[in-house]
Amino acid sequence: MLTLLERLSSSDVFDFHGGIHPPEFKSLSNHKPIGKLPMAPFLVVPLRQHLGELGEVLVKAGEKVLKGQPLSRPMSVMGVPVHAPTSGTVVAVENRPLTHASGLWDMAVVIEPDGQNQWGEKHPVANPFEADPAVLLKAVKAAGLAGMGGAGFPTAVKLGGGRPIEALVVNAAECEPYITSDDCLLREEPENVVAGARLMARIVGARMVVIGIEDNKPEAISALEGVIESLDDVSMKVVPTKYPSGAERQLIKLLTGDEVPAGAIPADLGLVVQNVGTAYAAYRALVLGEPLIRRVVTITGQQVKKPGNYWLPIGTPISHALTECGFKPEKKQRLIIGGPMMGFTLNDPAAPVTKTVNCLLLPSTKELKPAGREMSCIRCGECADVCPAELLPQQLYWYAKAEDHEKLDEYKLSACIECGACAYVCPSEIPLVQYYRVAKADIRSAQEEKRKSDKARERFEARNDRLERDKAEREARHQEATERRKAAMASRSEEAAPPSDAVAAALARVKAQKDTEVAKAQQAAQAGAHLEKGELVPDNSDMAALREERKRQAREKKAQLAAQQDAEPSADSSNAPAADAKKAAVAAAIARAKAKKEAAAPAEDTGDASPQDAKKAAVAAAIARAKAKKAAQDTDSAPAASAATDAESPAASEPVDPKKAAVAAAIARAKAKKAAQGQGAEGGQADANQPEPSPAASEPAVSAATDAEPPAASEPVDPKKAAVAAAIARAKAKKAAQAQGAEGGQADANQVEPSSATGEQEPASPASSAPAAVQPSASEPAAPDAKTSPAPSEADRKKAAIAAAIAKAKAKKQAQEGQD
Repeated sequence: MLTLLERLSSSDVFDFHGGIHPPEFKSLSNHKPIGKLPMAPFLVVPLRQHLGELGEVLVKAGEKVLKGQPLSRPMSVMGVPVHAPTSGTVVAVENRPLTHASGLWDMAVVIEPDGQNQWGEKHPVANPFEADPAVLLKAVKAAGLAGMGGAGFPTAVKLGGGRPIEALVVNAAECEPYITSDDCLLREEPENVVAGARLMARIVGARMVVIGIEDNKPEAISALEGVIESLDDVSMKVVPTKYPSGAERQLIKLLTGDEVPAGAIPADLGLVVQNVGTAYAAYRALVLGEPLIRRVVTITGQQVKKPGNYWLPIGTPISHALTECGFKPEKKQRLIIGGPMMGFTLNDPAAPVTKTVNCLLLPSTKELKPAGREMSCIRCGECADVCPAELLPQQLYWYAKAEDHEKLDEYKLSACIECGACAYVCPSEIPLVQYYRVAKADIRSAQEEKRKSDKARERFEARNDRLERDKAEREARHQEATERRKAAMASRSEEAAPPSDAVAAALARVKAQKDTEVAKAQQAAQAGAHLEKGELVPDNSDMAALREERKRQAREKKAQLAAQQDAEPSADSSNAPAADAKKAAVAAAIARAKAKKEAAAPAEDTGDASPQDAKKAAVAAAIARAKAKKAAQDTDSAPAASAATDAESPAASEPVDPKKAAVAAAIARAKAKKAAQGQGAEGGQADANQPEPSPAASEPAVSAATDAEPPAASEPVDPKKAAVAAAIARAKAKKAAQAQGAEGGQADANQVEPSSATGEQEPASPASSAPAAVQPSASEPAAPDAKTSPAPSEADRKKAAIAAAIAKAKAKKQAQEGQD
């Protein structure tokens, strides 16, 4: 496989994909030598004529300038200075229209020529072909060289890439229709062009120079052959005429057969490509010390009377050049900067000629038809067939319209060279290149915004870091200053001890005074004192709190008692059936024990106690009858009890506790038995003349009977049994009274019983009226037989009647109180 230099030195010519053969129209301007036009009255020199950033203005209005004097100074690597194209006066530094498709305005220096064309100081490089490449590169940058083929890339940046370069390629193809500036320059200045190319090859370290030219330039080819015959490091390759063979990547493919990968540059292959005009400008800058202040411009088209190529100073208004060439505009005349394939329409002819303007095209309507109405894409595929970059123009068109930047990047829009071949063959007359240019501009804008935002973020982060460092340093300085002050104060206190002691003593006194005041305040608070209307009064808050606490405890206790009372009835009712029999038996046993004890008392006491016992028995019997009647009213299941209690007086119908009634009945039976036993032992009768006891005397007997109730009396007793027991006791008592009346004679018929005085009528129902099924329990003592027991005296009966009446009255009173 041949090396790069071997392929370049050979006569082999390769081919690239696609391409077209449009009409050339080059004969309109290449038939005569390069001419000159009169100087314009004013020259407008834009500060930005290249692909890069704006430089700093070095002149101001009213200042005199010389030819070749710098007007600006570059501020970055991509910056390129501009120079005065002639001597004169700076009229203004202001915004003027740019020679750009956007039609924007930018900063420019306006110079009024003085007609002297006086040069300023020149700085040629001594013996340039043997000079150091760094010196040559510096001179190229100072001369303001930029790519003159249309892109305007800074030449110094391109030559100073630092990559190993094997060959420098001079692009002399000039494939664009109508343009002949490079062709004429090669005809007239072939030695200078080759010299400039060799100097640039020395800067990049290339071992050879290769000139690529199309076969449609025979005069230029002949001129170059005469120059390079004696040069071993310069060769020339003639390539077939096909558009766009003048594009950088396509020319490399023609000369070497290698393709520059997408995203790469020719330097990656060891090549650097420069334009013919740039090579000539390099010669003028390095050998003669002249900056780039003029260039060859093709002015052509059927609307121009004197088409041709002209040396135009940089900054010449286009309108002036067209006027000098005899331009006669027609209706809807177009002014195209560059060729018909890659050029753009300029709306304002006041824009100046710049370093990148190589052609002013003024075609007629018949000569170059305007673009027709855009129609829909029919996907014929002709655009893809002619694309020299082997892209898919129809897909790029759809994604450009949709502004889908991701898809545009995927389909390699950046590889598009904007040659216009796709639009030239499109049957739908779609301006594809315009869509691609707008999409590229949008992508560049987005990338620029991203770059700015990234840079702003970096500045923000750097600022935060700086603030943090400053804060840490400031705190360290403050800490150091604090330590120094503390040390200084300590040293001063040691040196001036007496004043320090006095101050310390004063501080101690103030502190002691404050402590005293605080102690007094605490004592006053503990004593419970406070101020009211300026006077010191006792604080009764503790006593008030104590009273409130007592009241709260009383309320709680009262609530507890109420809850217990509410709970007792339910508890008593639930436990009564089970405990009735036991409690009744206990009460009867207690009664028998007491009766037995009284019977065993001394004989001398029986005489006095017998009448009293009989009275107590009668009173207890009356109480029992009243309570039994109440119990009988509470239940309907005992017919005997109901019959016995129906005969009682209305006073006895008041409600009585059935428990107490049962206990009283048992006590009454026990006492009655005791009294009967005592009368039988004595065999005597009570004194007939004994005075009747008063009601007041009978009250102790009643209270004694009630006090003798056993503790079990408070427990609930079966009301049925109590009623039966009371009825039996009344029947036996009545039977005993009838027996006494039969033995001791009949009572006076006119005598009124004490019970009638109280309005009570004793029931006359016999004991047999009770049901036979209801009999006394075995635990109760059997009542003594009326025939065997001695009959009581008349006085005893009266006393018993009185006691019974008193008992009934008290029972009624107690019943009323219980209801209340």
